[in-house]
Amino acid sequence: MIELTIGIVTYNDYNGLYFTLQALRLYHDLEKTELLIVDNYGCERTRALAQESGSRYILAIETVGTAAAKEIVFRAAIGQAVLCCDCHVLLVPGSVARLRKYFREHPCSDDLLQGPLLHDDGSGLSTHQEPKWQGLMWGLWATDPRGVDPSGEPFEISMQGMGTFSCRKTAWLGFHPKFRGFGGEEGYIHEKFRRAGRRCLCLPWFRWMHRFQTPSDVSYPNTIEDRIRNHILANVELGFSLEPLVAHFRQYIPEDDIVSLSLEALFENR
Repeated sequence: MIELTIGIVTYNDYNGLYFTLQALRLYHDLEKTELLIVDNYGCERTRALAQESGSRYILAIETVGTAAAKEIVFRAAIGQAVLCCDCHVLLVPGSVARLRKYFREHPCSDDLLQGPLLHDDGSGLSTHQEPKWQGLMWGLWATDPRGVDPSGEPFEISMQGMGTFSCRKTAWLGFHPKFRGFGGEEGYIHEKFRRAGRRCLCLPWFRWMHRFQTPSDVSYPNTIEDRIRNHILANVELGFSLEPLVAHFRQYIPEDDIVSLSLEALFENR
């Protein structure tokens, strides 16, 4: 029986995928664990790496976007639980085995599970994000003292970066099907879990590093228009006011463009 599927989503980032995948194979107990790679770009080296490592490979280029690729992870996963991560994320040793144990000990859990983001210096960390706008992003990195000790108890958080997250396959509530490109995931999915009577938890031992800096330009589609559109779709679905969003993004693009994107989102949410 496969207890856990680790789904790695990638878009034209062979180097990031290589180190994430090989670190999992070298430093983690992968008993009863499936490795699944969702390629949102179409890279033959990525396909070859998946085959060489014994990972399952899915080519998914119909809709380009981080949310779309993550949805495929949950649909295709064989494991009873899913750990979804970006292709440039590293998990601390022992965390995969402990996550499987957590699900065994909490067989009825429908919660969304995340952990502290370790900073590049290896000592600082961010346990969650505060629901605030900053620089085209919804979510401001923050640290709760309860998450500093990796042996601490789980606690509820408002939201967290979606570079790594986990829940039971049957508990997944899904991103908006019209999301495209980058943006809109953080905060939105957390609110959906809370509205379903579930919790968004920080597990202090479920620690991860994320490669934010790259040696070259970002290769995946990452436009302001896609970000705004995704956030509008999310806010409309949840019934939130668009005023704070418009106030933030009018610093970056004309308000008429935001209005057009809003009308498009309202039409798609009918």
